[in-house]
Amino acid sequence: MKIHEFGEQGNPVLLLLPGTCCFWKGTFGHVIEELSKDFLVGAVAYSGFDEESDDAFDTVLLETERIEKYVGEHYNHQVCAAYGSSLGGSFVAQLAAREKIHMKYGIIGSSDFDQSRALAAKLKAALMGKVIYPFIHTGHYSSSFMQKRYEKQMASSDPYNKAFVAMVGRDKYDMSFITKQSIKNQFQSDLVTPLPQQIDNGETEIHVFYAKKMGEKYLDRYHQYFKNPIIHEQDMRHEEFLALHSDEWCRLVREICL
Repeated sequence: MKIHEFGEQGNPVLLLLPGTCCFWKGTFGHVIEELSKDFLVGAVAYSGFDEESDDAFDTVLLETERIEKYVGEHYNHQVCAAYGSSLGGSFVAQLAAREKIHMKYGIIGSSDFDQSRALAAKLKAALMGKVIYPFIHTGHYSSSFMQKRYEKQMASSDPYNKAFVAMVGRDKYDMSFITKQSIKNQFQSDLVTPLPQQIDNGETEIHVFYAKKMGEKYLDRYHQYFKNPIIHEQDMRHEEFLALHSDEWCRLVREICL
């Protein structure tokens, strides 16, 4: 695990945690410059998903411990805020629940908080590893059906499809350093790592960027896992707010934290 820093020392610390199989540069590269005007931005690169490290991703809890250790050693155990994109929201929730660091604001970005039993999670992870790994490495799916579907999406006039691929990082970065095992471990661990319900550590204010088009069941989950979440509802798809409305996204993050 590595945290890439941008901005001035002494500014409030803002951690940025990417989603599943996402390269931090792809997910947050378009907002880091703006955010670093006000924050010391720490962009988290998970083990196995950073070009400068040979480590593999193992489990969500071990990665959470690494983040907590870094925050303890470099930021005196405290950050102003942490934004978690998709899978990253699970890390934000773990940080709030475990209370190993002080965090004033936790921001959840379109996270689904899906859970599965161990066997189902293992099978899903194996399937996703088989499907996603070729695309991560080459930009092409091994399945002709998946490749044709992908090409159709990229040819669409809807900008969301290209923006979503850009957030993964596959559009402009060489991600061949990511192993199939890291992909499988990340998928599987996220599905089987439990979260406490009604998280409330008495210190962290939880904000949720709720993408309404994902469905109401996710809104129910946010109220299930957090005691008093502040919901920011957008009539959008998964992480569309961050991907396509970065100016408004930065403005809202700044409004929450400063």
